[in-house]
Amino acid sequence: MKKSRFGFIRVAAISPVVNLGNTRKTAKTIIQSVNSLSKEGVQVAVFPELCLAGGYTNSDLFQQIALQKSALDELENVCKATSRQKMVVIVGLPLAIGGTLYNVAVVVQKGKILGIVPKRSIPTNSEFYEARHFGSAYDLTVKEIRLFGKMVPVGMDLLFESAQEKSAVIAVEICEDVWTTIPPSSFTSVAGATIIANLSASNELTGKARYRRQLISQQSARSICGYIYCSAGAGESTTDVVFGGHCLIAENGNLLSESKRFERGQVIIADLDTEMCARERIKVTSFGKCSMELQGKTFRRISVDLPLKIPQTLLRPNPQSHFVPKDESEREGVCSEILNIQSHGLEQRMRRTGIKKLVLGLSGGLDSTLAFLVCLRACKLLKLDQKNIIAVTMPGPGTSKGTKSNAIRLAELTGTTIRTVPISKDVASHLKAIWHDGVTEDVTFENAQARERTQILMDIANMEGGLVIGTGDLSELALGWCTYNGDQMSHYGVNAGVPKTLVKYVVKWIAEHESTPQVAETLLSILATPVSPELKKPKDGKITQVTEDVIGPYELHDFFLYHFVRQGSVPSKIFYLASLAFKEKYSKKEIRKWLVVFIKRFFANQFKRSSMPDGPKVGSVALSPRGDWRMPSDASPDLWIRELLGK
Repeated sequence: MKKSRFGFIRVAAISPVVNLGNTRKTAKTIIQSVNSLSKEGVQVAVFPELCLAGGYTNSDLFQQIALQKSALDELENVCKATSRQKMVVIVGLPLAIGGTLYNVAVVVQKGKILGIVPKRSIPTNSEFYEARHFGSAYDLTVKEIRLFGKMVPVGMDLLFESAQEKSAVIAVEICEDVWTTIPPSSFTSVAGATIIANLSASNELTGKARYRRQLISQQSARSICGYIYCSAGAGESTTDVVFGGHCLIAENGNLLSESKRFERGQVIIADLDTEMCARERIKVTSFGKCSMELQGKTFRRISVDLPLKIPQTLLRPNPQSHFVPKDESEREGVCSEILNIQSHGLEQRMRRTGIKKLVLGLSGGLDSTLAFLVCLRACKLLKLDQKNIIAVTMPGPGTSKGTKSNAIRLAELTGTTIRTVPISKDVASHLKAIWHDGVTEDVTFENAQARERTQILMDIANMEGGLVIGTGDLSELALGWCTYNGDQMSHYGVNAGVPKTLVKYVVKWIAEHESTPQVAETLLSILATPVSPELKKPKDGKITQVTEDVIGPYELHDFFLYHFVRQGSVPSKIFYLASLAFKEKYSKKEIRKWLVVFIKRFFANQFKRSSMPDGPKVGSVALSPRGDWRMPSDASPDLWIRELLGK
């Protein structure tokens, strides 16, 4: 199987120090930047609007023939100086075409001009008066011009397409174009562009940087693309306005890199994932439907030499967890939101069914604790007595003293109804009835306990007229780490959308923000307990069966889950990203081992997900067979494993 190159393109936005009217000095700065960026593996470099003319603020000097000719001379010098560079260089300058002066972006590679894109939207309001000097791309009547002895395509309809990778396509717009109601990039992205370069000169005003940041991020989200925004900065005239050199690189709504403003010589670099953008467009079917907006519009495709490389170091966020925000305040906001979604989902289910009692198994483990806390919140929303929550502890052969005591203490402190139903004798009787020795701790021994507990919960719910609340989380559903028709089944699974790595943070947030000191102490004790189904006998009262020793670290599996389901990445790309993210913690051998485990378990356990109960989606990854994830239960994982192992 042919290995993927993963779709990464290294791009840069550069706001050099310009010298107004001194085109030669500015061109030398640009050439130096290109040479320097080449050493860092940059494949696409974007410079500001009109930079080759020595800056955006030349005003009436743009109409001087001397400046126009000098800008063209320096463009030729840039072409010659970069003739051995494979980098795509995009620079701005004024260019006279057919008796009209245009504000254009010129796309250069290997010393050759590939195309020229004129600015469409010419602002003439407040501090801007470009119509005094420039015509709009709408006024252009030719499709190509002769420049330096060769015919060069010109127009808004140019797409620069990688000859090596169909997902890498560049389009260009200039400054004001993106601030308009329907930017050119809205059309070029639908036509196939996955990278938008914007050459800009946006002055600084109070609050404008925030708006600019939101604008670029949102346009990258709407267009499902990478967006390189480069604005003028140091050296521009400060007669009436100040330019801060604000540079931004965004991708599908996420800001990958941002420059500091008001510093001389801004440079930012990031790796865009064009493969991800192309895949996301296929997944978001409404994107393809926008193709009807292209009726009557055609685009010219120009081939560029843009080979994709697998970076040794990745210049883009690659967190160990996409589910758990690194920033504490953001993480707290996510935890609060998740609890709200879970509890309001359960509240609505109770309202619609008219059922006022909730039944759940409270083991003293992390998942059942979160489900219990959601029940408390739902009852509070409905103004129901907390006695309506029936917490059932069902100590069995594998139950440890610590988890049992934590469960009972939590129920007592919150004033809920607690019932204890020992299951050891019933499990032993059942195992004996099916000719099991009752000693061998095999899968039958374990699952008999899980199914016995579910039966008890269902029967109590029948007696009380209540709902059985499921406790299993998203990660367990992905791995099939649940007993079919045991803890896999309930009336409503409130944790179904919450990954294991995030469960503990939600519980911690509740302990810190919504609990009495005594309850918080108990929750912290639960958080300190190893994750375990407790289906094997403890030793000296302590847990012997640790889940992550059996199936692997949840932090790795949640990483795999995000990239497999949300990003649709091939296993070799997931392995590459995980190897970078966890290089200080796990060896490549370990990561590959657990990724194979993830793939095999994910495919083998679809049948459990196909019959999972209702439960609220809380994030961008969900596995409900009625919503986000549908796949045959008998699909083979072989293709994915072969791709990972290169066979």
